[in-house]
Amino acid sequence: MKKITYILFILSITIGYGQRKYAADKYFKEFAYKKSSKIYKAIHDKGDNSYLTLSRLSDSYYYNNEYEEAEKYYKKLIGKYEKVAIPDHIFRYAQTLKTNEKIGESNRWLLKLKDKGYNTSAIALENNRDYFTEYSNKPQIYFNLHNLSSNTEYSDFGGFVKNEEFYFSSTRPKTGTKGKLYQWNRQPYLNIYKAKESIIEKSTRDIADITLLKDVLSKYHESNFVITKDGNTAYFTRDNYDGKKLRGDDHRISHLKLFKAEKKDNKWVNIQELPFNNDAYSCGHPALSADEKNLYFVSDMPGGHGNTDIYRVAISGNSYGKPENLGKTINTEGKEMFPFISENGTLFFASNGHLGLGGLDVFESKLENNTYGKPINIGTPINSTYDDFSFIINEEDKYGFFSSNRKEGKGDDDIYSFIVKPECKESIKIVVTDSITKAPLGGVDILFTGDEKSLEEQVIKEDGTYLFTDNECDKEYTFVASKKNYREATKSIKTLGVNNKVVVQNIELVPLIVEDEIVIRPIYFDFDKHNIRKDSERELEHIITVMNNYPDMVIKIESHTDSRGSADYNKHLSKKRAESIRDYIISRGIASNRIESAMGYGEDKLLDACENCTEEQHQKNRRSSFYIVKGRKENNSRRSN
Repeated sequence: MKKITYILFILSITIGYGQRKYAADKYFKEFAYKKSSKIYKAIHDKGDNSYLTLSRLSDSYYYNNEYEEAEKYYKKLIGKYEKVAIPDHIFRYAQTLKTNEKIGESNRWLLKLKDKGYNTSAIALENNRDYFTEYSNKPQIYFNLHNLSSNTEYSDFGGFVKNEEFYFSSTRPKTGTKGKLYQWNRQPYLNIYKAKESIIEKSTRDIADITLLKDVLSKYHESNFVITKDGNTAYFTRDNYDGKKLRGDDHRISHLKLFKAEKKDNKWVNIQELPFNNDAYSCGHPALSADEKNLYFVSDMPGGHGNTDIYRVAISGNSYGKPENLGKTINTEGKEMFPFISENGTLFFASNGHLGLGGLDVFESKLENNTYGKPINIGTPINSTYDDFSFIINEEDKYGFFSSNRKEGKGDDDIYSFIVKPECKESIKIVVTDSITKAPLGGVDILFTGDEKSLEEQVIKEDGTYLFTDNECDKEYTFVASKKNYREATKSIKTLGVNNKVVVQNIELVPLIVEDEIVIRPIYFDFDKHNIRKDSERELEHIITVMNNYPDMVIKIESHTDSRGSADYNKHLSKKRAESIRDYIISRGIASNRIESAMGYGEDKLLDACENCTEEQHQKNRRSSFYIVKGRKENNSRRSN
C-alpha cells in the first residue's frame, strides 16, 4: 500500500506545511515522500553518499512501495555503513528484499538484527529457517479471492460489515471536488464510504451503491469505521482535528485520534474523541471484542514494544479503563496494526515484525484465559510478499474481506473478498478380499495415514470392511493392509471434495500359502550367477515370515532355469541357485533341518515348453518354488483355474 495505512498511526499531518519545495529534508520530515525521493535522488546523483541522504532516499522509496528502488539504495546504505546502521534501516532492507522475493538474503539480514534488538523475528527465524515454504504451502482455508469491482487507482482498504452494509476507507476524490492532496503520496485525504454488500458467483462477495459517509467528514483523514451490534455507536480514526483547526504536538506534528459517534434519526452525531487520546502520539484502528466489553486499537504511545502496538481498553457505559498493551507475544519491535476480533474471540492483526512472507502479513491468535497465544501466520493466499492487512471474517456465513497492495491489484491498495472453505468431511470404506478366492478377509490390520502426524491403526471386521469417518475432503490418504500369511498391500485414495460422501477402496491381499506351496515373486539372479541379489532378499523375507509363523514347518526348495543353454549346465546352475537360497534362509535364523532339500532341475520341468519362446515365456520357466513338506499343508486358499 502506498503506506497510506502506515499513515494511520505513525504520523498524520505536519501543521504549517512549508513552501520550500527544494528542501528535501523538510519534505521528508513532513512525510511528502514522493517529493523527497526526487530531491534526495538528485542530491545523491551529484555525489552525496552520506548516511542521511542514502537513508532518507531509501526510506522515501520504501514508504511509497517503490521496492526495487528502495532495495537499490538500502543496499548502498548498508554496504557502506553496516557497522553504524540503525536496526530500523536493516529491518526495512530485509523486508524490501523479501518483497522482491530474495528470501535467503532477507533472512541473512534478519538474523543480524538479533544483536541490534529485533529479537522477535530473528529468534523465530533461528528456530524455523523453512518458514517461507511452510507459510506458502499451508493447507488452504480461504478461497475465491476477488478484487472488488469498486476498487480504484487510489488507495481502497479496510472493511466493516453491519446489516449487509460495508464500510471502508479510500483516498478516491470526493465527487465534484478537487480536494486537498496529502503530501505523503500526493493523493486526496482518506474518507469513509458506505456500500451495499452483494453476492456474485459461488458465494463470493462484492459491493455496490457506494456513498460518502458525510456525517463524519472533515478536511483531513477519517478511516476504520466500526459499529456496535445495536447500531447506535460507532468508533473511527481521525486526524487530531477539532472541527476548527488541526492540532499537533511540540514538533507541530498532528497525530491520529480515536473518535466516537452516536446515531440519532439515522445520522451520526455527537462526535467526540475518546479520553485516552493524546496530542503527543497516535491512537487508531478501532476494533470491538465480540461481547463489546473491550475496544482494541493501535498506538505508538510511550512504553510500547515497537513502532506500533495493539492495545485494549475496557468499556463501561460511557467510561473507559486504562489502555492495556497486549504484550510481547503479540507486539514486536516492528508494526502491529489493524486488529479484528472474530465472534469466537480470535484476534486477527497485521504485522511486519513477526516472520512473514513480506511486508505486512495477517496473523491470528487464540484467546485462552484472557491471554492471547502465539500468533500464527495464516499463509497464502491471503498473505503475499507485499502488504496484506485489514482482515475481517464472518465465521457464521464463511466469508470475509482483506486489503493488499499486491502487484495484480488495481491501485495503491485494493480490497479483496474471500470465502472460507466450508466444512467438508468424507468417509472411506475399505473392503479387503483374498486376491485368489475373492472372499472377504477379516482380522486385517490397517494402518491409516493422512500425513506424517496422523496415524491410526484399526482391524478390519470379519466381513472384510471398515468405515473410516470424518476425513478431510480433497486430501490423499494411504492405507497399509497386513494379515498373517499374506503379502502386505499399500493403497492410496483421494477424497472427492463432497461433504458426507462415502468413498470405497478395494484392497486385495495376495496369499503367501497356496495349497502346499509358499508363493512369492520370482527370485532374480544376475546372468550366469547364483549369489542372492539385494532385490531378491526382500522376497525371501516372506519365506522367513511364514516359517516363523509355523515353527514346525519343513520345506523343500526347487530351482529351475529356462531352456536356453545346455541341459547339464542349466541343472548345475539351478542347483547352485537353490543352495544359495537355502543358505540365505538359514542365515536368517531358520534351522537347517527345516529345509529338507535344495534341488536344481535345470530345464527338466518347464512350465511352458515353447519352441521360439518370448522373454515372458522364458521368465515363466525361470523360477524357484518352495513346497511345504510338513507343518502347514492344509489349504489356505485355492489356485485359480
